[in-house]
Amino acid sequence: MQQQNEQRADLIGAYVRELFVPRDEVLDGFEQELERAGIPLIQVPPELGKLLGLLVRLMRSRRVLEIGTLGGYSAAWMARALPEGGRLITLEKSAKHAEFARSFLARAGVVDKVEVVVGSALDTLPALLEREEPQFDMVFIDADKESYPGYLDWSIRLLRPGGLIVADNVLRGGKVMEPGDDAVLNGVAEFNQHAAASPLLDSLILPNRNGQDGILLAVVREQQ
Repeated sequence: MQQQNEQRADLIGAYVRELFVPRDEVLDGFEQELERAGIPLIQVPPELGKLLGLLVRLMRSRRVLEIGTLGGYSAAWMARALPEGGRLITLEKSAKHAEFARSFLARAGVVDKVEVVVGSALDTLPALLEREEPQFDMVFIDADKESYPGYLDWSIRLLRPGGLIVADNVLRGGKVMEPGDDAVLNGVAEFNQHAAASPLLDSLILPNRNGQDGILLAVVREQQ
């Protein structure tokens, strides 16, 4: 029965992608390029990339922050959704990944909209305040899970009132409910708890990846 359910879930996922994720020569070849470059295949799935682009449009975003670039796949989806003059700043710890991402974003036609910042995000996030960057409309978090609580705090500081936080990998197959001594699970569990309890946020987790993981959406409340 479990195998049948998994097969059906795979079919449903394929159905959604076939209907709603258009074919794209550059984006479709991303995984093969990533593998050839020796970079882990841990990018968001195509349907989540499409969702990120939709959220950029729904928020009428002009400024987006991404924490965790990897190879630039999610950045490409979001940058393509930005209007003329829009800007995406994406933070990446690995210089190798950042170099790959810049090349990929150029092929995706959005390199002029994206700034790739190299360094540990908890070090580069304060620099965004120091250089007096305007507030962001949306933040996408998809980096090391141990640091998720810190990323949440910085996202709230850097977003405008009414801005949107999107965070990937917040269910981890349900393991976050009993994290034990696992640092990754504890980081995600703490992140979820803080997002749920914060008076500054209105939040919800939506399961994805056939129910095996989820994304968290949180809107920064307007000041009363």
